[in-house]
Amino acid sequence: MKDIGFELVWQARIPEIQGLARLYRYSRNGAEVLAVENDDENKVAGIAFRTPPKDSTGVAHILEHSVLCGSRKYPVKEPFVELLKGSVQTFLNAMTFPDKTCYPVASQNSQDLQNLLDVYLDAAFFPRITPEIFAQEGWHLVQDDHDPERLRYRGVVYNEMKGAYSSPDSLLAEYSQQSLFPNTVYGLDSGGHPESIPELTYERFVEFHRTHYHPSNARMFIYGNDDPRPYLALMHEYLQHFPALKPDSEIGLQSRFVQPRRVTAYYPADPENGAKSMLTMNWLLEAATDMDANLRSHILEELLIGMPASPLRKALLDSGLGEDLAGVGLEADLRQMFFSTGLKGIKAGDQEKVEEVIRTTLHSCAEQGFDPKTVEAAVNSVEFELRENNTGSLPRGLVLMIRALSTWLYDADPTLSWSFERPLDAIKAELQAGEPVFERMVRDYLLDNSHHSTVLLSPDLDQGRAIEKREAERLRELSLGLSAEEKRAIQAEAERLQAMQQEPDPASELARIPRLTVQDLPSRGPEYPSRVEAEEPGLVLYHNLSTNSVFYLDVGFDLGQLEQKHLGYVRLFGRALTEMGTLDEDYVSLSQRIQARTGGIEAQPFVSGHETRPEPCTWLFLRGKAMADKVQDLMDILQEVLTRTLLDNPQRFKQLVLEEKARMEQMLIPAGHQMVNMRLRSKYSLADWVGEHVSGMSYLLFLRFLADKVENNWHGVESDLLHMHGVLINARNMVFNVTAEEPVWDKARPMLDRLIQDLPQARPEPRKWLAKCQTGDEGVRIPAQVNYVGKAVDLYSLGYVFDPSSLVVTRYLRMSWLWDKIRVQGGAYGAFSLLDRVSGVMSFLSYRDPNITKTLEVYDQTADYLIRSEFSREEVEKAIIGTIGDMDAYRLPDAKGFTAMLRHLTGETDEARQKRREAVLATTGEDFRTFGQWLRQLAAQGHVVVLGDGSALDQAVNSGLQLDHVWQVL
Repeated sequence: MKDIGFELVWQARIPEIQGLARLYRYSRNGAEVLAVENDDENKVAGIAFRTPPKDSTGVAHILEHSVLCGSRKYPVKEPFVELLKGSVQTFLNAMTFPDKTCYPVASQNSQDLQNLLDVYLDAAFFPRITPEIFAQEGWHLVQDDHDPERLRYRGVVYNEMKGAYSSPDSLLAEYSQQSLFPNTVYGLDSGGHPESIPELTYERFVEFHRTHYHPSNARMFIYGNDDPRPYLALMHEYLQHFPALKPDSEIGLQSRFVQPRRVTAYYPADPENGAKSMLTMNWLLEAATDMDANLRSHILEELLIGMPASPLRKALLDSGLGEDLAGVGLEADLRQMFFSTGLKGIKAGDQEKVEEVIRTTLHSCAEQGFDPKTVEAAVNSVEFELRENNTGSLPRGLVLMIRALSTWLYDADPTLSWSFERPLDAIKAELQAGEPVFERMVRDYLLDNSHHSTVLLSPDLDQGRAIEKREAERLRELSLGLSAEEKRAIQAEAERLQAMQQEPDPASELARIPRLTVQDLPSRGPEYPSRVEAEEPGLVLYHNLSTNSVFYLDVGFDLGQLEQKHLGYVRLFGRALTEMGTLDEDYVSLSQRIQARTGGIEAQPFVSGHETRPEPCTWLFLRGKAMADKVQDLMDILQEVLTRTLLDNPQRFKQLVLEEKARMEQMLIPAGHQMVNMRLRSKYSLADWVGEHVSGMSYLLFLRFLADKVENNWHGVESDLLHMHGVLINARNMVFNVTAEEPVWDKARPMLDRLIQDLPQARPEPRKWLAKCQTGDEGVRIPAQVNYVGKAVDLYSLGYVFDPSSLVVTRYLRMSWLWDKIRVQGGAYGAFSLLDRVSGVMSFLSYRDPNITKTLEVYDQTADYLIRSEFSREEVEKAIIGTIGDMDAYRLPDAKGFTAMLRHLTGETDEARQKRREAVLATTGEDFRTFGQWLRQLAAQGHVVVLGDGSALDQAVNSGLQLDHVWQVL
C-alpha cells in the first residue's frame, strides 16, 4: 500500500482470533491502522483518538457528540441520524472514555460499511462545529418557561451527565477511580461534571479538536472478511491532507501513594426512606500493557469476587453488613489497572466493619491459601470466556478494537490483549508446580500496597437540594450581573439555535450522504436452522450451527403453570436452582463445580405475547454451555440442580433477595425508560403485566416485601419455593434447546435423553391469570436531576389492525420527529417510539429528559405531524432500509439458536416473517399518514407514567398535568 502512503510495520497471524493482523503507518503524519482479516461477516471499521482532558468540563464528551452534527462533505444537521435512518448497520455510535474517544461502525454489508466509515472520517477530521452545535450538544442558557427573569442551563451532554450524577453507582465508580488518580487525567471526569460543563468555552472546545482530532493522534481499525485495501484507500483520501503534528496527548502515570487515602462523599437520597451507604476499597495495580499481570489480575478478580464460591464475595455477603457487592471489580482499560470492591446497602457506622471483613479475608487468602477447587474454577471461567469470545449483541470486531486500544493507546503492541495463550500457559504451569500464584498477588497487589483508598458514599436528603440551590444561585448571580442588552443577546442566541434546529436540511445536501438502496437489500431475511427432535415427554429443539466446539443448552420451564402469587419469585427461583446448593453439595461447592466444568449456567426469564393465542408466552430458562468434551459434566450438574436442589437455607435465600433488590434499585436511574415502558404496557396487556411483575417496578416492591417475609415468615417463603419446584420441574412442562455442530449433538443426544428421563413427567395443569393493573396516570419520584417520560395507548382496542408498515413509521419517528423535538430541541439524551405488534400497545419514551410537559406535548402532536407532512420517497426508503437492518440484526450462534427457539414458542413462522418483510419493503408515504390517523387517540386515551425528579413532577402538576397516583420508589 506504499502507493497511497501506507507502510507495513509488521504482520502476524493471531490464532486466538483466527485472523491475520497487519499494522500500517501513514508516512506523512504517522497515523496507524490495524487491519485484521478473518472470516467474520460482521465487519468493523473505526477511528480512535487519545483525548485526555485537562479538566472536568466534558470537552472530549461534547466534542464526541458535536463532530457528528455535520461536516465539510456532508453539511447537514445530523449525518449520524441520517446514517441510522438508512443503513443496515450492526453498530453505529461513538464513545468517550477517560482517556480516548472512539468512533466505530459495523455492518455485514461491505458497501454499507464503507459508506459509514466515509461519513465518520469526514466528521472526525472536518466537522462543522459551529457555536450553535456547541450550544446544542454542550450547554447554553435559556429563559425559564415559568419565569422569564430566571435562566436555565440546557444541552444534551449537560442533561446526560445530570442523569449520570443522579446514579449512586455511577458516582461511586467515579469517586473510586478519582481517589486513586488525583494527579492524572483519571482524576478528572472526561464525561463532564454538571457543575463544570458551563465553564467550557467555545474557543477551548475548538482548540481541543484542532490538537487532538489529528491523524498523528489517531488509531484506525479494520476488521472482518473483506479485503482491507478499499478501506485503506478511503482512509488515504482523508489522511493525505494533514502534515505531521506532535499531539499534546500524553497520559502520565500516577505516582504511588505513601499512605492510603480516605474519601467521604454523598448522594441525594432520604435515609429515612431506607437509603443506605456504599463503600469501596480500591487498589492501584500494574500497567495494563503488562499482559502477564493483566491476565493474572482478571483471574484474581474472578477468584476473589466473581463466583458465589469466591472467598471475598462470600465473606462480604455472609457478613450481613450489606445487600450486594459494590465497585467495578477490575478496571483494565486504563493505562494503570485498578481493583475496586466493597458493599452497598450498609448502615451508617458500619463502614469500619466492612473494611475489617475485607482486610481479614485477604489476609486469610494470602496466609492460608485459596481452595484449589476455587482456583480451578476461576482459571477455567476466564479461559472459557477468552476461547468462546462471546461478545453478546456487540460485534466481535468492536470488542477487539476496544481491547486493542487498552495497549495500543499507550504505544504498546495492539494485539497483546488478544494473544492470551502464552500468559495462560505460564499461569497453568506455575499452578501445576504448586506455586502460590494468587496468594502472592493478594499480598503484593493488595495487602502490602500502600496505594489504596477507601471511599464511603452516604445518602443525604440535603444533597439534592444543595445541588439545585448551587445551580440556582449561580444562575441568579449570572442574571443579576447581566445588562438588559446582554439578556436580550442570550435570548437572541437561544432563538438562533432554535431556528437552526428547526430549519430543514436542503434535499440536495441530504442526498449526498451515501446509503444503500432498497434494491441492495436481500429479498429474504436470515433463517436459522431449527428442527424438533422430540415433543414428549419434553420438547427438544436442535439448531445445527457452527459454535467452535461449544455446546449450548437452554432448559426452559413454562411459567403458565404457576399460581399468580408466585410470579414475583421467578427470577429468584432461577438463581436458587444454581446458587442454593443441593443434597450433595453446598452452594460453594456447587459453584466451584459449575465454573470449573462448564462455561456457566445463568437464569433468564422471557415474557411475550403469543402470535395466535391470547395466553402469554412466559418462560424461565437456565442457559448453560460447555466445551464439547464437557457436555456430560453439564448434564450431570443440571440433573442435580433440577432434582436435588435444597431450598431450606433462609440466610442464603435472603442474600439473593437483597442482591436482587440492590440491583433493581441500581437500574432505576440508568434504565428508567425501560422501567417506565414496562409500567405503561402492564396497564394494557396480560403478558406485559406479567413481565412488569417479573422484571419491573412491581418486582422491586415485591423484593422489599419479600426481604421482610424471609425474616418473619420463612416457612411461608420456603413453602412457596417448594410449590414452584414441584410445578416447574416437570419434563412435560419444559423445553430443551440445543445449539451445536452436528457431531457434538450426535454424542450429546443420549446424555440429554437420560436427563429428561430422570425428571418428573406429570401432566401439566395450565392456570388462568387475572391482571390487576395499576390504572390511571402515574408519577414516580426518584432522587434524580432528570426525568423519564412515557405515554402509551392500546391501538388494537381502538380497532387498529397491525400493518408492518407501522414498523417503518415508528422507526422513522425515533430517528426524526422525536430526535429533533425531544433530543435536539428539548435537550433530552434520547427518545423512543415502540409498537408491540403482538399486543398493539404503542408507547413513547424519553431518556434523561429535563422536561415533562413539553415532552408529553410532543407525543400528542405526533399524529398531526404524520398526517400533515409530506414524506419523500427517499425518506421513506431510508426508513425501510433501517427497519430491514433491525429485522436482520446480526447474532452470534448461541443467540441464533435461542432466537429460533423463542420464535417456535411464540408461534412466529418463517413465512410470517417473510410476509412482514415484503410489507415493510412496500411501505409508502401514505402509510405514514394512515398510521397518524390511528395515533390521534394517544392524546385523549393514552396513559402517562413519569419517573423522575420530585420538584419537576410538582412543577408539571402545578402546570396542569393530571396524575392519578404519585408515589416514591427510591
